[in-house]
Amino acid sequence: MEGTTFSPHSAARPEAMADVPGVCELPLTRAVVHYRDLHEVDSPGGRIQDIGLALVLEGRFASSAEALDLGSSTVKLLDLSSELVVLDWVYEPTLKHINRLLTERARGAEDVDAAGRLGAYSFQMALSLLGRLGYGPLTRPTFLRIGFRDICRDLDFHEGTSVRIVLGEHRVARAHLDYDSNSLVFSTPSPEPDASLEAAVLEVFPRSDVMRISEAHSGGSVCYQVRLLFPASLAEARGELLTIRRGLGALLARFEPERFKGIEQHLTTFGSRDTLSQLRVRERRTKTEALQTRHAASDTVH
Repeated sequence: MEGTTFSPHSAARPEAMADVPGVCELPLTRAVVHYRDLHEVDSPGGRIQDIGLALVLEGRFASSAEALDLGSSTVKLLDLSSELVVLDWVYEPTLKHINRLLTERARGAEDVDAAGRLGAYSFQMALSLLGRLGYGPLTRPTFLRIGFRDICRDLDFHEGTSVRIVLGEHRVARAHLDYDSNSLVFSTPSPEPDASLEAAVLEVFPRSDVMRISEAHSGGSVCYQVRLLFPASLAEARGELLTIRRGLGALLARFEPERFKGIEQHLTTFGSRDTLSQLRVRERRTKTEALQTRHAASDTVH
């Protein structure tokens, strides 16, 4: 691994981070970083395959770094000049192998094997990295994102990372997980509160605080935030994800019973996705007993 040099007497800012204030010779190439929507230069959000964990392929300038999402194996242009979390570094031979796989995929656009090799290799790299780093504050959003995309694929597989629920004619709610605040957010197109959705969310998430958030300007939309407990371990994170899965399933069964019946039959036959079970994370075996728990939510939205 290349050494890192700090020089407080340097008169010129280095090219590696030339667009970042301060004096620091630290090329981002070969870094594995955690990125969020605010880091994406091209378009906000991400596809269902993205996991928010990327290998920087070319990082001379932090404001326009080329990075490979290790979940979707998609090359993205990221702005890493602020709130940067570097989780690890890969060796030079690993980066060369990734670039070779990218070249093979580019040359054979119709070669499914080339794309498959890159996807399998990059995702296995992500799982190995997460297993080595373990579950913690820096990796928690990535664990939650991987777990929630399994839920999306099982309940409502499409390009986005949300579960759509048809409440009625021209009434569609979209549920997505805020990985940083560990909150399940239901977005609605209507500027008015939805009484039926409110009642249903309160019923299926009785142990969570539910907040109604309205935009201040005229005609703004309303969303509902289900605030979940921050999971302190991978076991707790998987438990929270199971709570989310069951809650969303109950909402689908309530508002779209025919659709949910088909989903249920499919999951009974093929089983639910559980990517996090592939991880080998070392955790201390402890017994947790709750001495006091929050009371069940009231019948009104806070």
